[in-house]
Amino acid sequence: MSETKVRIQDDLYEAVNGEWLKTAVIPEDRPTTGGFSDLDQDVERIMMADFAAFAAGEKTSDIPEMQYAIALYRKVLDVERRNREGIAPALPLLQKLQGIKTVDQLNDQAAELLIEGADLPIRMEVTADMADATKHAFIVVGPEIILPDTTYYGADNPAGKQLLAIWADMAAKALAFTPLSPEEQKQYLDDTLAYDALVAQKVKSQLEWSEYYKCHNPMDVEEVAAQVAPFDVKKLLADLYGADAPKILVVYDPKAIREMNGYFSAENFELYRHWAYVKALLRSTAYLSEELCALGRTYRRALTGVASDPSLEKQAYQTVSQMYSEPVGVYYGRTYFGEAAKADVVALVKKIIETYKLRMQKNTFLAAETKARAIQKLSTIEIKMGYPDEIKEIWSKLIFDEDASYLEAMQSLFAVRVRDMLDKINKPVDRTEWLMPGHMVNACYNPSANDITFPAAILQKPFYALSQSVSENLGGIGAVIGHEISHAFDNNGANFDENGNLKNWWKEEDFAAFKELTRGMIEQFDGIEFHGGKVNGELTVSENIADNGGMGVTLEIMHTLPDPDYQAYFKNWARVWCIKAKEEYIQLLLANDVHSPAVLRANMAPRNFPEWYDAFGVTEKDRMYIAPEKRISIW
Repeated sequence: MSETKVRIQDDLYEAVNGEWLKTAVIPEDRPTTGGFSDLDQDVERIMMADFAAFAAGEKTSDIPEMQYAIALYRKVLDVERRNREGIAPALPLLQKLQGIKTVDQLNDQAAELLIEGADLPIRMEVTADMADATKHAFIVVGPEIILPDTTYYGADNPAGKQLLAIWADMAAKALAFTPLSPEEQKQYLDDTLAYDALVAQKVKSQLEWSEYYKCHNPMDVEEVAAQVAPFDVKKLLADLYGADAPKILVVYDPKAIREMNGYFSAENFELYRHWAYVKALLRSTAYLSEELCALGRTYRRALTGVASDPSLEKQAYQTVSQMYSEPVGVYYGRTYFGEAAKADVVALVKKIIETYKLRMQKNTFLAAETKARAIQKLSTIEIKMGYPDEIKEIWSKLIFDEDASYLEAMQSLFAVRVRDMLDKINKPVDRTEWLMPGHMVNACYNPSANDITFPAAILQKPFYALSQSVSENLGGIGAVIGHEISHAFDNNGANFDENGNLKNWWKEEDFAAFKELTRGMIEQFDGIEFHGGKVNGELTVSENIADNGGMGVTLEIMHTLPDPDYQAYFKNWARVWCIKAKEEYIQLLLANDVHSPAVLRANMAPRNFPEWYDAFGVTEKDRMYIAPEKRISIW
């Protein structure tokens, strides 16, 4: 990526990435190219070649679970059988849903349907309890909606109307494959759209979900049962757990549960029945004939702007790498991730954490007591680097009947995973579990475990390489590491203590000062015009705080280097965020993503630090300048 004639003082992102952006071609089956996406494509190419060799018997793995992954890979590729079977494998579940005529019948079969993956009036999950991260909680959430967010349902949102029409056309064509009569097909579709519109009035928006610490709303099961009646959640829990059924449920979306009769009741049960049928039908298309599979991806193509679906071989790899994510990630890590790189990056993480502690000590808005708690939280962060040392037992249980159809195999695998998730309710949380597999190009911070995960796949250029300078690596993976650590102290993570518990460890005046700085970060981004829309500063604030913190801590380390190259640091920071995307995908992210657009991530963070101005001689005459009093550095 060579620089263009655009002055770096006016547009860092364009100056570094402009020439590449002119010629970069987005793959037909992807919404983006560049940065994260290019690395993901490289990993995919490598792993697809390996899976082809596995399937042909030219290669073997010493990871036992990989044999199941390879068996599923072969099953995906058996399009002759899939095309011959058509919609037949989906009919048993569809007929079961069609046969449920009353709420009582639904309640009788709800536990079974939950494990089979059907859509119930509420969604349920077992995950770590926010209040006590050593235990699990049973979570209750409202149903999923068709459109990306509740805001799309407004009368003044033309994109929502257009997308809903595309979805409806897709659903109508899929319904034509079922045994339903044309009149029934129309009724099922009309009822599905009507039910979805009711749900959209009650569930949380993406902006509301972005404040995830507010999801912790524990309620007595009796209270929840009264709110969701006539759906019998107590019977469902008794069917799942018997006498060990949880007595407290955590309601992540209180309005959706409190006002559930606004979309689910005995009076509109027919709407629900037809909605559940159509949802099950469309979900199954991914595992049926080539024609149905392509049809079922219509909405996704429109939503993301992709021109075509992935090749059959790519679909097979993507399906298997998700279903058997941990074994596949461990295989990738063991095969392609060097121990020298792992040791080097772990040392860098520890250096960043120690530097973060020093910055906390120098913090000007926290009292000594709060600083001590923050430093304690930093001291207990666990580092998960590369890939897990061991593969969890669950992955060895993902076995399916070799004679099963592709859909039947996937249904049995999903059932094993759902049952395993549900069975965790009375078990302690296993903090050695990884949230991301080794072959994923990403990184994350988990507030409930106070850990950071860096899969092997992200530890490549431009993020990181042993051949890159220390300054470049600090501007790449270093700033990403600092970003993830900063999530421990963003507007969400700041509400969790060093043990991962939702607990207020702040002095009141300190948290007020933090919220004021957070407000400044919201204002710095809010309303920036981008591709005909505007950035939502509230939606993106947690990620903007993390970018700001990641840059601040790594620039601090730059000052300790014998020969720091600040220009190389900022240029590599810009390379990391390089992306070319389809316009439809840009609009989707702008409206729903908690991350700011990549160009703004590249250009906004540097402006808050004096090192940026010194590195390139940026003055008030330049576009990449903001006045000192408007600069923000929280951590």
